[in-house]
Amino acid sequence: MSDNGEERNDILVLVDEDGNEHSFAVIDSFQVDWQDYAILVPVSQQDAETEDFELDLDSDAFIFRIEAEGDEETLVEVSDEEEWNKIAGEWENRLQKIEIDEEEDSE
Repeated sequence: MSDNGEERNDILVLVDEDGNEHSFAVIDSFQVDWQDYAILVPVSQQDAETEDFELDLDSDAFIFRIEAEGDEETLVEVSDEEEWNKIAGEWENRLQKIEIDEEEDSE
């Protein structure tokens, strides 16, 4: 996730329908059609002392819609295929732009 040009990953703990906790890193967030979205990937390890973690890049990324109600934000997994395809396409475009910017910076 980028915050004022500064790279950072936020760790979220989500609870599934069985009550099991799962840690995820927010690797990107962006807006499409006035709606906020977040891309999350599972975290495979986290060292409590150093707060270091390892992203599980072998797993799929998850797309969540960020729904705000007052000061509260809720993550809702995108399950509608049309919405998912639209947001996945936007995220791929963002990744390509980042790669192009990084290539230009290294020249």
